[in-house]
Amino acid sequence: MALKRRVRVKPEFSLAAMIDIIFLLLMFFMLTSKFVTPNALNLQLPSSSATTMASPTLSVSIDQNGQFYLNTDKISETALEASLRGKIRSLNQDPQSTTITVVAEKSVAIEKVVYILDIANRLKVKTILATDSNQQ
Repeated sequence: MALKRRVRVKPEFSLAAMIDIIFLLLMFFMLTSKFVTPNALNLQLPSSSATTMASPTLSVSIDQNGQFYLNTDKISETALEASLRGKIRSLNQDPQSTTITVVAEKSVAIEKVVYILDIANRLKVKTILATDSNQQ
């Protein structure tokens, strides 16, 4: 009488290999994330400290109708970059030491503010973003 042996397969799953792969992927993404630089604007937001800040060099304002003002002079949207470049040259300053204050009313579309920040980024000047236009 020949007895048959049953081959039993034990359903075990080893997680060691999967843990190794996850650890290697984690290390890879942690190391490569140091090399990625975000393409963003470098903004200096006003702080609420008690010290007084120096008055800004240039001010660009946008009213609720979408009109642009350079300091107090009304200016068109298309001529803004050339006017800013001319004002920076007339100040005889390094563009990186010049500061532009952006004053926009709350009802202004964000695209108009980003347009000014993009111009400031191209001109390599610092920007301070003010959201209330009660100063005008």
